[in-house]
Amino acid sequence: MPDLPSLSSGLAAALELDGATLGLVVLVVFLAGVVRGFSGFALSALIMAGLAVVIAPIALIPVCIVLEATASLVMFRRGTRADADWRIVRGLAIGSVVGFPLGLQATLHLDPDTSRFAALILISVLAALQLIGRAPPALATRPGLYLSGLLAGVATGIAGVGGMVVALYVLAGSAPPARMRASLVMFLFIGVFTSGAWLFATGVLDRLALVRGLALSPVVVIGVLAGTRLFRPSLQRFYRGFCLSLLIGLSLAGLVRLAVTS
Repeated sequence: MPDLPSLSSGLAAALELDGATLGLVVLVVFLAGVVRGFSGFALSALIMAGLAVVIAPIALIPVCIVLEATASLVMFRRGTRADADWRIVRGLAIGSVVGFPLGLQATLHLDPDTSRFAALILISVLAALQLIGRAPPALATRPGLYLSGLLAGVATGIAGVGGMVVALYVLAGSAPPARMRASLVMFLFIGVFTSGAWLFATGVLDRLALVRGLALSPVVVIGVLAGTRLFRPSLQRFYRGFCLSLLIGLSLAGLVRLAVTS
C-alpha cells in the first residue's frame, strides 16, 4: 500500500505542481470553500487572490469553474431554490451571458492588468460606500440589475471575480440574509454552465484544468460543508457586514498582488 508522501508526490506530478505549491493550493481551496459555504460567493475570488502568484490567472479561471460547479452542486438544495429571488437571478444571468465572452476575449487578446485594476477599484469603492450606508441608489434599480449582470460577466471573463460584482448588487437591497445568499448561490449555479461552455469552446478549459479541478473537488466540498454549518440564525445578523468587508479585503488583496507582480 503506497504511503502518504508517495501519494502526495504522485498527485503533485499529475497536477503539474511541486509539493509546496500543492500544499498551498489545498489550503487556499479549503478556506475558499468555507467562505463560499457561508457567504454564497467568493470562491473564485479567494482562489485568485491566494494562488495567482504561483499559477497564471488564465490557468486558474477554468479550474475555478470546475470548483464553482462542485460547490454549486453541494449547495443546490430545495430550500436554496425556494429562498432565491428569481427576478434578480434571471436579470443577473442574462447580463452575465452577454458580458462573459467580452471579458474572456479581453483576457485572451489584451493586457488584462489594467482591466483587473479598474474592476477591483470599482468593487472596493462601491463595497465601502455600502458599508457606510452611502451606496448609489441606481445600484438597486432595474437597469442596475442588468448592468450588474453584464459587469459580472466581464469580471468573470477577466479575472474570475464576477461573484463579487453580483454580491454588490444583491447586498445593495434590503432582503434577508437567507434570500441574499440563496440568490448568489443560484446565480453562480447558472453561471457555471454558460461560462464553462465558453471556456471549453475557446480551449481554455483543457485536460490539465479539468484534472486539477476534479482532484481538488473533495477539498472544496469539505470546505463548503463546514462553511454552510456556520450559516445559522445566530450569525445571520453579521452576514451583510461580513460580505462587504470580505469584498473590500479581496479587492485590496488583488490590488496589492497586481502592484507586486507588475
